[in-house]
Amino acid sequence: MAKRLLDFRDRTAVAGVGYTPFTKNSGVSTLTLACRAVMAALDDAGLGPGDVDGLATHRVGDSAPPTLVGPALGIRDLSWHLDQFGGGSVSHAVVGQAALAVAAGVAETVVCYRAINARSEFRMGGTGRGLPASPEVQYQAPYGFFAPPQQYAMYARAHMLKYGTTAEHFGRLAVTQRANAVKNPRALMRAPITLDDYLASRWIAEPFRLLDCCLETDGACALVVTTAERARDLRRPPVLVSAAAWGGGESHLSGGPADPATTAAAALAPRLYGQAGLGPRDVDVAQIYDCFTYSVIVQLEDYGFCPKGEGGPYVASGATALDGELPVNTHGGFLSEGYVHGMNHVAEAVSQLRGDAGDRQVPGAEVALSTAQPGYVLPATSALILRRD
Repeated sequence: MAKRLLDFRDRTAVAGVGYTPFTKNSGVSTLTLACRAVMAALDDAGLGPGDVDGLATHRVGDSAPPTLVGPALGIRDLSWHLDQFGGGSVSHAVVGQAALAVAAGVAETVVCYRAINARSEFRMGGTGRGLPASPEVQYQAPYGFFAPPQQYAMYARAHMLKYGTTAEHFGRLAVTQRANAVKNPRALMRAPITLDDYLASRWIAEPFRLLDCCLETDGACALVVTTAERARDLRRPPVLVSAAAWGGGESHLSGGPADPATTAAAALAPRLYGQAGLGPRDVDVAQIYDCFTYSVIVQLEDYGFCPKGEGGPYVASGATALDGELPVNTHGGFLSEGYVHGMNHVAEAVSQLRGDAGDRQVPGAEVALSTAQPGYVLPATSALILRRD
Protein backbone atom coordinates (compact mmCIF):
# COMPACT_ATOMS: atom_id res chain seq x y z
CA MET A 1 0.00 0.00 0.00
CA ALA A 2 1.40 3.41 -0.98
CA LYS A 3 1.98 5.84 1.86
CA ARG A 4 -0.16 8.98 1.95
CA LEU A 5 2.02 11.72 3.37
CA LEU A 6 1.10 15.26 4.35
CA ASP A 7 2.93 17.60 2.00
CA PHE A 8 4.00 20.55 4.13
CA ARG A 9 6.79 21.91 1.91
CA ASP A 10 7.16 25.66 2.49
CA ARG A 11 3.91 25.83 4.48
CA THR A 12 5.70 26.69 7.73
CA ALA A 13 8.57 28.95 8.62
CA VAL A 14 11.07 29.79 11.31
CA ALA A 15 10.13 33.30 12.40
CA GLY A 16 12.60 33.93 15.21
CA VAL A 17 15.74 32.61 16.88
CA GLY A 18 17.10 33.17 20.36
CA TYR A 19 20.17 32.26 22.40
CA THR A 20 21.57 32.52 25.86
CA PRO A 21 25.32 33.13 26.16
CA PHE A 22 27.40 29.98 25.71
CA THR A 23 29.63 29.38 28.75
CA LYS A 24 31.38 26.71 30.79
CA ASN A 25 29.36 27.57 33.88
CA SER A 26 26.02 29.32 33.41
CA GLY A 27 25.37 29.75 37.12
CA VAL A 28 21.63 29.20 36.59
CA SER A 29 19.29 26.23 36.22
CA THR A 30 18.49 24.50 32.96
CA LEU A 31 14.90 25.75 33.31
CA THR A 32 16.16 29.33 33.51
CA LEU A 33 18.28 28.84 30.40
CA ALA A 34 15.29 27.45 28.52
CA CYS A 35 13.03 30.33 29.50
CA ARG A 36 15.63 32.92 28.52
CA ALA A 37 16.19 31.36 25.11
CA VAL A 38 12.45 31.03 24.43
CA MET A 39 11.89 34.67 25.36
CA ALA A 40 14.80 35.77 23.17
CA ALA A 41 13.38 33.88 20.19
CA LEU A 42 9.92 35.35 20.74
CA ASP A 43 11.38 38.84 20.97
CA ASP A 44 13.30 38.25 17.74
CA ALA A 45 9.99 37.41 16.05
CA GLY A 46 8.10 40.28 17.67
CA LEU A 47 5.90 37.95 19.71
CA GLY A 48 5.25 37.23 23.39
CA PRO A 49 4.36 34.21 25.55
CA GLY A 50 0.67 34.85 24.95
CA ASP A 51 1.17 34.04 21.28
CA VAL A 52 2.58 30.56 21.99
CA ASP A 53 0.41 27.44 21.90
CA GLY A 54 3.16 24.85 21.43
CA LEU A 55 6.54 23.98 22.93
CA ALA A 56 8.98 21.28 21.82
CA THR A 57 12.34 19.95 22.99
CA HIS A 58 14.43 16.79 23.18
CA ARG A 59 16.42 15.36 26.03
CA VAL A 60 19.15 13.10 27.26
CA GLY A 61 20.03 13.85 30.84
CA ASP A 62 19.92 17.58 31.60
CA SER A 63 16.64 19.02 30.29
CA ALA A 64 13.75 21.41 30.87
CA PRO A 65 10.44 19.85 29.76
CA PRO A 66 7.68 21.91 28.10
CA THR A 67 5.30 21.16 30.97
CA LEU A 68 7.62 23.19 33.23
CA VAL A 69 8.77 25.83 30.75
CA GLY A 70 5.19 26.72 29.75
CA PRO A 71 3.95 27.56 33.27
CA ALA A 72 7.21 29.37 34.07
CA LEU A 73 6.51 31.70 31.14
CA GLY A 74 2.82 32.12 31.94
CA ILE A 75 1.67 29.96 29.02
CA ARG A 76 -1.49 28.38 30.41
CA ASP A 77 -3.02 26.53 27.48
CA LEU A 78 -0.59 24.53 25.34
CA SER A 79 -2.52 22.83 22.57
CA TRP A 80 0.56 20.80 21.57
CA HIS A 81 3.86 19.93 23.20
CA LEU A 82 6.71 17.50 22.59
CA ASP A 83 9.34 16.16 24.97
CA GLN A 84 11.26 13.84 22.64
CA PHE A 85 13.56 11.29 24.21
CA GLY A 86 16.89 11.17 22.44
CA GLY A 87 20.14 12.99 21.89
CA GLY A 88 21.48 14.77 18.86
CA SER A 89 19.92 12.15 16.56
CA VAL A 90 16.44 13.62 17.12
CA SER A 91 17.41 17.29 17.40
CA HIS A 92 16.09 18.19 13.95
CA ALA A 93 13.08 15.89 14.23
CA VAL A 94 11.86 18.21 16.99
CA VAL A 95 11.71 21.13 14.54
CA GLY A 96 10.24 18.91 11.85
CA GLN A 97 7.47 17.69 14.14
CA ALA A 98 6.71 21.25 15.20
CA ALA A 99 6.39 22.22 11.52
CA LEU A 100 4.13 19.23 10.94
CA ALA A 101 1.93 20.21 13.90
CA VAL A 102 1.62 23.77 12.58
CA ALA A 103 0.89 22.59 9.02
CA ALA A 104 -1.81 20.24 10.34
CA GLY A 105 -3.44 23.03 12.37
CA VAL A 106 -2.79 21.43 15.74
CA ALA A 107 -0.85 24.53 16.86
CA GLU A 108 -0.17 27.94 15.37
CA THR A 109 3.04 29.05 17.07
CA VAL A 110 5.51 26.50 18.45
CA VAL A 111 8.82 27.35 20.10
CA CYS A 112 11.46 24.62 19.78
CA TYR A 113 14.33 24.81 22.24
CA ARG A 114 17.19 22.92 23.82
CA ALA A 115 18.69 23.93 27.15
CA ILE A 116 21.59 22.15 28.81
CA ASN A 117 24.22 22.72 31.47
CA ALA A 118 26.43 20.26 29.63
CA ARG A 119 29.67 21.41 31.23
CA SER A 120 28.83 22.44 34.79
CA GLU A 121 26.09 19.88 35.46
CA PHE A 122 25.50 16.88 33.15
CA ARG A 123 28.77 16.22 31.33
CA MET A 124 27.65 15.27 27.84
CA GLY A 125 30.91 13.55 26.97
CA GLY A 126 31.64 12.03 30.34
CA THR A 127 31.34 8.58 31.89
CA GLY A 128 30.00 9.58 35.31
CA ARG A 129 26.33 8.96 34.50
CA GLY A 130 23.82 6.14 34.41
CA LEU A 131 23.59 3.69 31.55
CA PRO A 132 21.42 4.81 28.62
CA ALA A 133 18.50 2.72 27.43
CA SER A 134 20.42 1.12 24.54
CA PRO A 135 20.71 -2.59 25.44
CA GLU A 136 24.18 -2.92 23.87
CA VAL A 137 25.71 -0.65 26.50
CA GLN A 138 25.47 -3.28 29.24
CA TYR A 139 28.02 -5.33 27.30
CA GLN A 140 30.37 -2.37 26.72
CA ALA A 141 30.42 -0.46 29.98
CA PRO A 142 32.16 -3.20 32.05
CA TYR A 143 35.13 -2.91 29.70
CA GLY A 144 35.30 0.90 29.86
CA PHE A 145 33.86 1.31 26.36
CA PHE A 146 31.25 3.89 27.21
CA ALA A 147 31.89 7.54 26.32
CA PRO A 148 30.92 8.99 22.91
CA PRO A 149 34.53 9.74 21.87
CA GLN A 150 35.39 6.07 22.33
CA GLN A 151 32.43 4.91 20.26
CA TYR A 152 32.89 7.38 17.41
CA ALA A 153 36.61 6.68 17.34
CA MET A 154 35.85 3.15 16.16
CA TYR A 155 33.79 4.40 13.22
CA ALA A 156 36.40 7.00 12.33
CA ARG A 157 39.10 4.30 12.33
CA ALA A 158 36.97 2.11 10.07
CA HIS A 159 36.66 5.00 7.61
CA MET A 160 40.41 5.58 7.73
CA LEU A 161 41.17 1.93 7.06
CA LYS A 162 38.66 1.58 4.25
CA TYR A 163 39.17 4.88 2.42
CA GLY A 164 42.55 6.22 3.48
CA THR A 165 41.16 9.14 5.45
CA THR A 166 43.93 10.78 7.49
CA ALA A 167 44.42 12.75 10.67
CA GLU A 168 45.29 15.74 8.47
CA HIS A 169 41.82 15.54 6.91
CA PHE A 170 40.23 15.71 10.36
CA GLY A 171 42.59 18.55 11.26
CA ARG A 172 41.71 20.61 8.18
CA LEU A 173 38.07 20.47 9.20
CA ALA A 174 38.85 21.62 12.75
CA VAL A 175 41.02 24.49 11.47
CA THR A 176 38.39 25.60 8.93
CA GLN A 177 35.60 25.65 11.49
CA ARG A 178 37.72 27.56 13.98
CA ALA A 179 38.34 30.19 11.29
CA ASN A 180 34.56 30.59 11.06
CA ALA A 181 34.24 30.87 14.84
CA VAL A 182 36.78 33.70 14.85
CA LYS A 183 34.11 35.73 12.99
CA ASN A 184 31.36 34.74 15.43
CA PRO A 185 31.07 36.88 18.58
CA ARG A 186 28.93 34.19 20.23
CA ALA A 187 31.57 31.45 19.87
CA LEU A 188 33.31 30.01 22.92
CA MET A 189 36.55 29.35 21.01
CA ARG A 190 37.73 32.31 18.91
CA ALA A 191 41.52 31.95 18.86
CA PRO A 192 42.71 30.79 15.41
CA ILE A 193 44.38 27.39 15.19
CA THR A 194 46.72 25.80 12.67
CA LEU A 195 47.11 22.23 11.52
CA ASP A 196 50.21 22.01 13.73
CA ASP A 197 48.09 23.10 16.70
CA TYR A 198 45.62 20.37 15.88
CA LEU A 199 48.29 17.68 15.58
CA ALA A 200 49.84 18.79 18.88
CA SER A 201 46.57 18.58 20.83
CA ARG A 202 46.36 15.70 23.27
CA TRP A 203 44.78 12.34 22.55
CA ILE A 204 41.25 11.68 23.76
CA ALA A 205 40.50 8.32 22.08
CA GLU A 206 42.62 7.47 19.07
CA PRO A 207 42.28 8.59 16.32
CA PHE A 208 40.60 11.57 18.05
CA ARG A 209 42.59 14.40 19.54
CA LEU A 210 41.15 17.13 21.73
CA LEU A 211 40.43 19.35 18.72
CA ASP A 212 38.42 16.58 17.05
CA CYS A 213 35.83 16.75 19.83
CA CYS A 214 32.90 19.09 20.32
CA LEU A 215 32.72 21.43 23.28
CA GLU A 216 30.80 20.73 26.46
CA THR A 217 28.65 23.83 26.84
CA ASP A 218 26.17 25.49 29.18
CA GLY A 219 23.57 27.28 27.11
CA ALA A 220 20.25 27.28 25.31
CA CYS A 221 18.91 28.01 21.86
CA ALA A 222 15.31 28.38 20.63
CA LEU A 223 13.39 28.82 17.38
CA VAL A 224 9.84 30.02 16.66
CA VAL A 225 7.92 27.91 14.11
CA THR A 226 4.64 29.21 12.68
CA THR A 227 2.75 29.29 9.40
CA ALA A 228 4.52 30.88 6.45
CA GLU A 229 1.66 33.37 6.06
CA ARG A 230 1.84 34.53 9.65
CA ALA A 231 5.63 34.67 9.62
CA ARG A 232 5.55 37.15 6.72
CA ASP A 233 3.72 39.62 8.98
CA LEU A 234 6.24 39.39 11.82
CA ARG A 235 9.42 41.27 12.65
CA ARG A 236 12.04 39.19 10.85
CA PRO A 237 12.30 37.72 7.32
CA PRO A 238 10.76 34.22 7.40
CA VAL A 239 12.80 31.13 6.59
CA LEU A 240 10.67 28.40 5.06
CA VAL A 241 10.82 24.75 6.13
CA SER A 242 11.07 23.02 2.75
CA ALA A 243 11.73 19.53 4.07
CA ALA A 244 12.01 17.71 7.37
CA ALA A 245 12.87 14.03 7.61
CA TRP A 246 13.63 11.70 10.46
CA GLY A 247 13.89 7.98 10.96
CA GLY A 248 16.15 5.14 11.94
CA GLY A 249 17.12 1.55 11.48
CA GLU A 250 19.45 -0.97 13.03
CA SER A 251 22.18 0.03 15.46
CA HIS A 252 25.78 -0.38 14.35
CA LEU A 253 26.51 -1.53 17.88
CA SER A 254 24.18 -4.50 17.41
CA GLY A 255 25.87 -5.60 14.21
CA GLY A 256 23.23 -3.94 12.03
CA PRO A 257 24.46 -2.10 8.90
CA ALA A 258 27.35 -4.00 7.34
CA ASP A 259 29.45 -0.91 6.61
CA PRO A 260 30.41 1.09 9.72
CA ALA A 261 31.71 3.86 7.45
CA THR A 262 28.19 4.59 6.18
CA THR A 263 25.59 6.26 8.39
CA ALA A 264 21.79 6.41 8.60
CA ALA A 265 22.04 9.71 6.71
CA ALA A 266 22.65 7.76 3.49
CA ALA A 267 19.16 6.22 3.76
CA LEU A 268 17.51 9.45 4.94
CA ALA A 269 18.98 11.78 2.31
CA PRO A 270 16.87 10.68 -0.71
CA ARG A 271 13.68 11.10 1.31
CA LEU A 272 14.76 14.54 2.50
CA TYR A 273 15.77 15.80 -0.93
CA GLY A 274 12.65 14.32 -2.50
CA GLN A 275 10.42 16.12 -0.04
CA ALA A 276 12.09 19.44 -0.85
CA GLY A 277 12.26 18.84 -4.59
CA LEU A 278 15.96 19.69 -4.43
CA GLY A 279 19.32 17.93 -4.52
CA PRO A 280 22.79 18.40 -3.05
CA ARG A 281 23.81 20.82 -5.80
CA ASP A 282 20.99 23.17 -4.76
CA VAL A 283 22.35 23.57 -1.22
CA ASP A 284 24.24 26.85 -0.65
CA VAL A 285 25.29 26.35 2.98
CA ALA A 286 25.28 23.36 5.33
CA GLN A 287 25.28 23.06 9.10
CA ILE A 288 26.39 19.46 9.63
CA TYR A 289 26.32 17.82 13.04
CA ASP A 290 29.90 17.89 14.27
CA CYS A 291 30.05 16.07 17.55
CA PHE A 292 33.42 15.00 16.11
CA THR A 293 35.33 16.01 13.00
CA TYR A 294 34.69 12.60 11.48
CA SER A 295 30.90 12.98 11.66
CA VAL A 296 31.09 15.90 9.22
CA ILE A 297 33.32 14.05 6.77
CA VAL A 298 31.09 10.97 6.63
CA GLN A 299 27.92 13.07 6.26
CA LEU A 300 29.38 15.07 3.38
CA GLU A 301 29.53 11.72 1.61
CA ASP A 302 26.19 10.34 2.76
CA TYR A 303 24.27 13.52 1.86
CA GLY A 304 25.78 13.39 -1.63
CA PHE A 305 28.20 16.31 -1.70
CA CYS A 306 31.12 14.09 -2.70
CA PRO A 307 31.60 10.40 -3.60
CA LYS A 308 31.83 7.83 -0.83
CA GLY A 309 35.28 7.78 0.71
CA GLU A 310 36.25 11.24 -0.56
CA GLY A 311 34.99 13.33 2.35
CA GLY A 312 38.50 13.86 3.71
CA PRO A 313 40.01 15.14 0.44
CA TYR A 314 36.89 17.22 -0.14
CA VAL A 315 37.47 19.06 3.16
CA ALA A 316 41.21 19.36 2.51
CA SER A 317 40.48 21.00 -0.86
CA GLY A 318 38.92 23.98 0.91
CA ALA A 319 35.43 23.18 -0.37
CA THR A 320 33.84 23.60 3.08
CA ALA A 321 35.45 26.96 3.91
CA LEU A 322 33.40 30.17 3.95
CA ASP A 323 34.57 30.95 0.42
CA GLY A 324 34.35 27.32 -0.75
CA GLU A 325 31.73 25.64 -2.90
CA LEU A 326 29.82 24.43 0.17
CA PRO A 327 30.42 26.51 3.32
CA VAL A 328 29.95 24.18 6.30
CA ASN A 329 29.31 25.08 9.94
CA THR A 330 29.68 28.77 9.32
CA HIS A 331 29.28 29.59 13.03
CA GLY A 332 32.20 27.34 14.00
CA GLY A 333 29.95 24.40 14.80
CA PHE A 334 29.93 22.37 17.96
CA LEU A 335 33.71 22.19 17.74
CA SER A 336 34.17 25.93 18.26
CA GLU A 337 30.91 27.86 18.78
CA GLY A 338 29.34 25.64 21.41
CA TYR A 339 27.33 22.45 21.73
CA VAL A 340 23.60 22.93 22.21
CA HIS A 341 22.70 19.44 21.05
CA GLY A 342 21.69 20.36 17.51
CA MET A 343 19.50 23.45 17.88
CA ASN A 344 22.23 26.03 17.27
CA HIS A 345 22.91 24.44 13.87
CA VAL A 346 19.33 25.16 12.80
CA ALA A 347 19.53 28.68 14.19
CA GLU A 348 22.72 29.37 12.21
CA ALA A 349 21.06 28.10 9.04
CA VAL A 350 18.23 30.56 9.67
CA SER A 351 20.68 33.43 10.17
CA GLN A 352 22.47 32.61 6.91
CA LEU A 353 19.19 32.58 4.98
CA ARG A 354 18.02 35.82 6.59
CA GLY A 355 21.33 37.39 5.63
CA ASP A 356 22.18 38.58 9.14
CA ALA A 357 25.22 36.41 9.93
CA GLY A 358 27.64 39.34 9.84
CA ASP A 359 31.25 38.68 8.90
CA ARG A 360 30.54 34.97 8.35
CA GLN A 361 27.65 35.58 5.94
CA VAL A 362 27.60 33.43 2.80
CA PRO A 363 26.65 35.81 -0.06
CA GLY A 364 23.38 34.94 -1.77
CA ALA A 365 22.56 31.92 0.40
CA GLU A 366 19.05 30.70 -0.47
CA VAL A 367 18.99 27.01 0.54
CA ALA A 368 20.46 25.47 3.69
CA LEU A 369 20.84 21.91 4.93
CA SER A 370 21.02 21.30 8.66
CA THR A 371 21.61 17.81 10.04
CA ALA A 372 21.44 15.83 13.26
CA GLN A 373 23.75 13.18 14.69
CA PRO A 374 24.00 10.79 11.75
CA GLY A 375 22.80 7.57 13.33
CA TYR A 376 25.74 6.10 15.20
CA VAL A 377 25.23 4.79 18.74
CA LEU A 378 21.48 5.53 18.53
CA PRO A 379 20.15 4.16 15.20
CA ALA A 380 18.29 7.33 14.19
CA THR A 381 18.92 10.63 12.48
CA SER A 382 17.03 13.68 11.25
CA ALA A 383 17.61 16.68 9.01
CA LEU A 384 16.03 19.85 7.62
CA ILE A 385 16.18 21.76 4.37
CA LEU A 386 15.39 25.42 4.85
CA ARG A 387 14.84 28.03 2.15
CA ARG A 388 14.82 31.80 1.99
CA ASP A 389 11.30 33.12 1.37
